Amino acid sequence: MSEVALAFLWHQHQPYYPDDVAGENPMPWVRLHGVKDYYGMALHLLEFPEMRCTINLVPSLVTQLQAYTEHGATDQCLIVSRKPAGSLSEQDSLFLLDHFFMANPEHMILPHPRYGELYGRRGLGRNTAQEALRRFQQRDLRDLQVWFNLAWIHPLVFERDAELEELRRKGRFFTEEEKNRLLDKHLELLRAIIPLHRQLADRGQVELSTTPFFHPILPLLLDKKLAREAMPDVKLPRYTGGYPEDAAVQLRRAIEHHATTFGAPPRGMWPAEGSVCQAMIPMVAEHGIRWIATDEEILSASTHGFVSRDERGHVRNPDQMYRPYKCVEAGAELCIVFRDHGLSDRIGFHYQRTDPAAAAEDFVHHLQEIGKAVTGPQPALVNVILDGENCWEHYPGGGVAFLRSLYKNCVSGRAIRPVKIGDFLQEHPPRESLPRLFAGSWINHDFAIWIGHSEDNTAWDLLHQAREHLRGRSQQEHIPPERLRRAWDELYIAEGSDWFWWFGDDHSCAQDALFDYLFRKHLQNIYVLLGDTPPAELGRPVSRRGQRAVHSLPRAFLDVKIDGRRTFFEWLAAGRYTCQQERGTMAMGSRNPIKEVYFGFSPQALLIRVDFERPARLTLADFDILRIGFAEPAGCEILVDKPADLKATARLLKPPKSTDGPPSETATCLQLGIDQIMELAVPFEQLGVPVDGPIQFFVELLQGRQSRDRAPREGTINLTCPSPDFEQIMWDV
Repeated sequence: MSEVALAFLWHQHQPYYPDDVAGENPMPWVRLHGVKDYYGMALHLLEFPEMRCTINLVPSLVTQLQAYTEHGATDQCLIVSRKPAGSLSEQDSLFLLDHFFMANPEHMILPHPRYGELYGRRGLGRNTAQEALRRFQQRDLRDLQVWFNLAWIHPLVFERDAELEELRRKGRFFTEEEKNRLLDKHLELLRAIIPLHRQLADRGQVELSTTPFFHPILPLLLDKKLAREAMPDVKLPRYTGGYPEDAAVQLRRAIEHHATTFGAPPRGMWPAEGSVCQAMIPMVAEHGIRWIATDEEILSASTHGFVSRDERGHVRNPDQMYRPYKCVEAGAELCIVFRDHGLSDRIGFHYQRTDPAAAAEDFVHHLQEIGKAVTGPQPALVNVILDGENCWEHYPGGGVAFLRSLYKNCVSGRAIRPVKIGDFLQEHPPRESLPRLFAGSWINHDFAIWIGHSEDNTAWDLLHQAREHLRGRSQQEHIPPERLRRAWDELYIAEGSDWFWWFGDDHSCAQDALFDYLFRKHLQNIYVLLGDTPPAELGRPVSRRGQRAVHSLPRAFLDVKIDGRRTFFEWLAAGRYTCQQERGTMAMGSRNPIKEVYFGFSPQALLIRVDFERPARLTLADFDILRIGFAEPAGCEILVDKPADLKATARLLKPPKSTDGPPSETATCLQLGIDQIMELAVPFEQLGVPVDGPIQFFVELLQGRQSRDRAPREGTINLTCPSPDFEQIMWDV
């Protein structure tokens, strides 16, 4: 059994939100993730001095943190939070009701009774802010100002700060003085983030790495035609070339800023979105970077599938997977390591629904299995790389119990040694070179999220038009140098990957329109700084679709034979949920088993169909339990044990009648069909849902007590129990 060298890389990133020309910042995410994740993740490491990892700090994030702490920067949510509740205008109050519930309800709102009470009073999804406002008094609005900012503070901070813990215990009817002290605490915590990371680096626990300054997709900046390596038929923007000089600026400025901030230049780099290509090697190496990281699918594509996974997710040729490589181009050389996307996705998407200690044990078990599979003389280098901020709001208690268990297990021996990537490469330099580095990202080893869709291409064309205008005007001597510098900054900001993330069909969030606006505003600022009028195209949204609905709704009663066979017309009028990347800026590197969920009604029953990436009977052989959980009616669940078994049955469990009693099993013979697909019928009478009552459910696959997939990944599919005239109502609509 080989020793496992475990290399965590936590990627800490935010796009550059401020509009420096207008002096506005509409987004609070740098501040909120700062007082929660960027500070809290560092505190976790203080608890485990033996722990080693790499933290990737993107300059666009760090420079915004510095703006808060050194230059008095603010954001719109902080401005409205500071206003005395008694002097809030109607517009301010509506802003609170629209924006101050931007938190995970299950783990950040409902655990706090007063915040949960205000959440219920708001009636999100039922009432507009204007309609809900009449239910809020002055003290309610002040409590909302406090709770939004309190809920975003990392749980470990409350263990260290008695004043904050006392404020949280008080729970309601806060004073203006208490509120302002809380907001001052936010700034105190922000001021501690960079010194704390320097401390961790100085004591040898952490390696700090970087990313090109404003998080651009470096290969697409070099040449947009590189997208065709993974997508030969992709439709590209009108201008298909690149801007290699911009790529060099983004690299150089990132390294200079890192050295100034942390006292030494970085050895390593996580390219934005793990995006790599052969042509970038000389440029990156020339700037002093010694190693880069990306996803295992890039390794698979670079080795023509020699290193890959089988249908069950097992690695083919693990000796070649769990090792570093060299990349060589034009005499320049870089080390490169590859992310285990299976283990990374377990932390990012699956362990949140599992007992923390069991999840940590499961993680260690997988590491030990890798150690058994690798037979070479060197340790198995297992790289676990994911966003360091976005997943924790989906864990109970902010993930504290899980991370404590995980770190404790990782430093307790068991043939596992946490390492910093740079240190491991010094100790075990790569012996093999990749013949050629495939051009792609950490998501599906391609660039489909950022180029190819008509919206992405429109955005690239607008950027190119603005760049050409700026390049031409830069030759004119009467433009003040400071204005030119600021105009180029606006262009570099617009080259960031995050704006393109929200264009196209791949991702959607409640703030799609705001991201669209900010991208166009940065381009407009180029013209404004040059004293020119922005083109009319920049006044129109790039996206034409609006926010995408999470799922569609049934349109008529269904007549379904529950037999597990794919019959198109039976489900034609059903509602439909297609598994997608609804988790905002997080994305999984691998496909999960559940593909789609269809749902609807007969006059007597709720009908559910689940489609998988493979036939249901084959897929479900890998899982112990298929579970349908209900948020409404609360506490109900349907369990299908050993779902691939020909004799599998569906059990409906309802909540116990007493708090300490067992769940009551009300039906053991629900109609169930499993073959190509899974189909299920649940009588409304047995479910206990009245007409017009809410039905909120999700589908989950469990294996060994561990959640392996869930649809929706967050939240629930939301329906209303139909009345007998449901079809007539839908027809009238």
